[in-house]
Parts: sequence; C-alpha cells; structure tokens
Amino acid sequence: MKKFHIAIGVSNIDQSIEDYSYRLNCSPTLIIPNEYALWRTESLNLSIRRVDTNSGVVRHLGWEDNSALHFSQDKDINGIVWENFSAKQQAMEINEIWPEAKYEVN
Repeated sequence: MKKFHIAIGVSNIDQSIEDYSYRLNCSPTLIIPNEYALWRTESLNLSIRRVDTNSGVVRHLGWEDNSALHFSQDKDINGIVWENFSAKQQAMEINEIWPEAKYEVN
C-alpha cells in the first residue's frame, strides 16, 4: 500500500511537533531534536525539517511505496519535486544524515 508523503520546512521543530501531533492525533515515529520529525500513519508519511528560510513551505511530495525498488524523484509540471521510496530507503536516508538516530522499520 502506498502512503502519501508530505515534507514541510519549519522554523521551530518543537512547536511544529506539538501542532502536527494534535492535527494527526498521534505522536511522531521519530524525532531528531531541533532538526527533524517523522509521522507514519496508515495512510500518511509526514516529515518536518528545520529550515532557516521558507518556513511553512512544502519541501516535496511523494509516495512511501514498499514495492519501490529504489529511491526516485522527478518534478511535476509546476516544478514540485515528487519522491518515491520504500520505508527502508527512507530509514537509510535518515540514518545517513543523522547516524545517532539508528532508525529502523519492520
């Protein structure tokens, strides 16, 4: 099953975690303090990442698709980046950026 993926740039991780946890009615699956948070629900994969500029802007969209053989991305007609990846590929990317996360998925 595919999960819709939304990646948003935020200026304040803690306040954003509180807000999106309320909106999604669940806590993040992963938190990298002051840097990143990830929610994985049955239908949605939402990530937030601290940015210095363009806070509140969609960084990219895409699909978490466990049948994806590799990570891919392209741009749509409007210039929006769309990614396609498996949960394991996303975990590998997170662990490359933040090795201390030691994030794993089943």
